[in-house]
Amino acid sequence: MAVEISMVDSLLELKRFVNFPVTLYGNEPNWVPALYSDDLNTLRKDRNPAFEFCEAEYWTAWKDGRMVGRIAGIINHRYIEKWGNRYARFGWIDFIDDREVSAALISTVEHWARAKGMEGVHGPMGFTDLDREGMLVEGFQEKATLATIYNYPYYPEHLEALGYTKDVDWIEFQISLPTSIPEKVKRVTEILAKRSGVRLYEWKNSREIVRKFGRQLFELIDVAYADLYGTTPLSERQVASYIKQYLGFVDPRFTKILVDQEDRLVGFGITMPSLSDALFKCKGRLFPLGWFYILQALKHPRVLDMYLVAVRPEYRARGVIAFLMHSIQEAAMEAGIPLAETNPELEDNVEVQGIWKEYPKRQHKRRRVYLKRL
Repeated sequence: MAVEISMVDSLLELKRFVNFPVTLYGNEPNWVPALYSDDLNTLRKDRNPAFEFCEAEYWTAWKDGRMVGRIAGIINHRYIEKWGNRYARFGWIDFIDDREVSAALISTVEHWARAKGMEGVHGPMGFTDLDREGMLVEGFQEKATLATIYNYPYYPEHLEALGYTKDVDWIEFQISLPTSIPEKVKRVTEILAKRSGVRLYEWKNSREIVRKFGRQLFELIDVAYADLYGTTPLSERQVASYIKQYLGFVDPRFTKILVDQEDRLVGFGITMPSLSDALFKCKGRLFPLGWFYILQALKHPRVLDMYLVAVRPEYRARGVIAFLMHSIQEAAMEAGIPLAETNPELEDNVEVQGIWKEYPKRQHKRRRVYLKRL
């Protein structure tokens, strides 16, 4: 039976769109769903502030009376203004192992992009760099994280058969955290911090961080991430939205804030106990048992996930990053956490990868944004 493509044009259809991965991956132990409510709000045109400068459409694929795939088409006009590439994006792409299904979904986005005057399509990407992005091409046997996409091994094969080629890769590391820090390393780190004039800001709850540093954190992200692939400046409404999304769960033990002598933000590292197993159990739903699984994961951490790390450019050569990572490492040791997940780093970002040069590690995942010129 032929593949039928249907445009999503109601809230009910959008909810089915968001829920499709549960059908596709429900029994795959390495898949980690996004939080259902976050995904739904991101895709809703009346709730996501990115629609101030983005446009998007969503489609589902049907065969033999059942949903067999989904895809989003996105145009980020700020990306076009900043980078000069008239590219549309595809994201939220999932499909069964059927070449007709993947071809129908991709061709739908390509046709839409051409009609909008675009000269290429790349993805998977979200509305901004803070959404999930990058198709998994290595590490299918590894557990995903809340911040990353999981997909089956046949996905890249389908994309490449449709004429898509590598545009950029991210790599990920699993870090083995030491059980003790040598005294020499402690002394050197303390000396570097003293020379830099920075210190850890002690805080007790997320409300304090939101009030004092919320906007500064995302202003620093704009500065620190400005040259990274596909990034665009965040709007005021986006900053307010991301403050709620990222700072609602932060734990004082694992989120470190560095300030100068005037209490001006110098750098930060947002890390959290892994929620991968908890989210798999509840399939991304907070109710009825999702909150219970998440709270258990936060109380008894086994892996630390690194989400956002940023340092002001003028401080990068002063040992501030080493001081920041040292403080996170101490917190992990106190909690008895043996492993950390770096989440994606651009493969040519040697500055970031240099952070891990002294740690036992393995590069266990690779993900890719594909590009096809129209």
